[in-house]
Amino acid sequence: MRRRDFIQKVSTGTTALAAIGSLGLQSFAPKPKATKITILHTNDVHSHIDTFGPDEGRNANKGGVARRAALIDSIRQQNPNTLLFDAGDIFQGTPYFNYYGGELEIKLMSKLKYDLATIGNHDFDNGINGFYAQLPHADFNFVSANYDFSSTLLDTHVKPYQIFKKGGVKIGVFGLGIELNGLVEKRLYKETKYLDPIEITQDITRILKYDEQCDLIICLSHLGYDYRNNPDKISDLKLAKLTKDIDLIIGGHTHTFLSKPSIVKNSENKELLVNQVGCYGLYLGQIDFFFDTNKNKTAKGVSITV
Repeated sequence: MRRRDFIQKVSTGTTALAAIGSLGLQSFAPKPKATKITILHTNDVHSHIDTFGPDEGRNANKGGVARRAALIDSIRQQNPNTLLFDAGDIFQGTPYFNYYGGELEIKLMSKLKYDLATIGNHDFDNGINGFYAQLPHADFNFVSANYDFSSTLLDTHVKPYQIFKKGGVKIGVFGLGIELNGLVEKRLYKETKYLDPIEITQDITRILKYDEQCDLIICLSHLGYDYRNNPDKISDLKLAKLTKDIDLIIGGHTHTFLSKPSIVKNSENKELLVNQVGCYGLYLGQIDFFFDTNKNKTAKGVSITV
């Protein structure tokens, strides 16, 4: 199946603070009438539900769903134009997953009112059937543009992208997953087909920017931040440099903690942000976009200890 046909078929406390202007590095000075869009995000939580204990070294007394929920609620109270995303690997890492098979993780994410997530390689650890069995517990959707699920149980249940509208701003969000072959047993992902992330991104961003007329385009990626020892392997940084029209890449897989978003120039020499907040729910990423009356954007990023 050609990638274009596939897309058309399935589409229907604080650790650091950095003031950055995306798409041109404009000075951060939002006007009084600017519309603020807050993007919160996690990645690679890996079934960590509880706060780390007092004897857990550098992670002592950090993390936990209850603490994250309180933090998210306080941010939403400050700005109702807030979206909450996850970049994959929700499952696998504690006995909660072994016992409940992912049900607890998905139910808690629904309680926290996640808006969208993409799929990581460990989310296949109970197979396609195991992942599918948890979807009824999700009050949010999953997106993945480069996994062709058309010959699996997930056909029509995972879309390539989703559109949100907040404060008069139209936000398009799409997902990308890592190559599963050699990373996940074939029996677990079955007939899932991996499509080239660069080619898919070029198609999706065109749709989101020109067909859907989005003001902000976000990629939820489980490709990994960077692979310096394997420069040919696709990563978030490589994706950012080789494509265009993405404003923010929210990453996962490599458990990379960034104290502030990386600024990368795309194929048109325009700047975008790439962020990732480690793993295990220890941190919450926050990117604030400010739109003036002409929809020009500035942004600031922060990584918050949970």
